[in-house]
Amino acid sequence: MSTVAVVTGAASGIGRAVAERLAGDGYDVAMMDLDGAGLNETGNRIRQAGGKAFGFPVNLIEPLAVGAVTREIAVSVGTPEVLVNVAGIGLNANVLETSDDDWNRVLAVNLTGPFLTSRATLPLMLDRGKGVIINIASVAGQIGLARRAAYCASKAGLVGLTRAVAVDHAHEGIRCVAICPGTVETEWIGKILASAPDPVAARQAMAARQLDGRMGSPDEVAAMVAFVAGPDGRFINGAALILDGGMTAA
Repeated sequence: MSTVAVVTGAASGIGRAVAERLAGDGYDVAMMDLDGAGLNETGNRIRQAGGKAFGFPVNLIEPLAVGAVTREIAVSVGTPEVLVNVAGIGLNANVLETSDDDWNRVLAVNLTGPFLTSRATLPLMLDRGKGVIINIASVAGQIGLARRAAYCASKAGLVGLTRAVAVDHAHEGIRCVAICPGTVETEWIGKILASAPDPVAARQAMAARQLDGRMGSPDEVAAMVAFVAGPDGRFINGAALILDGGMTAA
């Protein structure tokens, strides 16, 4: 019987890399994202490489929709053994510049979304007595970053949620782990750089935040996800794993 992994935010960036890596490792990958066209592209890439992928367009902050799609995945693809919550958004603003709507939007996508998918998926995992939930948080959940007030708050909350799920359900065969990347070169970062007054200087500044002097790649995050999800990661639970090229060491 195939092992099923659910990946949110799989239409692009880290989510796409995670979906492709897990499919390459033999998982049947169910992908959830609001971007249907992006899901189709990721699915085609996976299938062309010989993997199995199934796209489910859904608004991840709508409880009823998340529940319905999770049930559909269980019926049409199989019971998830792995859930990877990648979908997230950022906001370049301090507290004074953050509107109520922006605050609510960032918290909804980055924290409520993983809560909803976890709540919908946990009963299925509990029925089979095992499962792994991996939340893609950020070093912003560990340290303060300038002009990232809502983002930092949402990712710190996600780390807290991760630890709570692990404590509540470890004795039932469930692991829950957060991965906290530093600056990763994704489409979102590309948009930020393109809008900067001096894109070259902005890129250099972002790269310099890591001791390695470079941004990470989505594939590097995906490799850690694969390790945590697999048998070699079975002793990792309730942890916030830092993957930041030394950004938080300085």
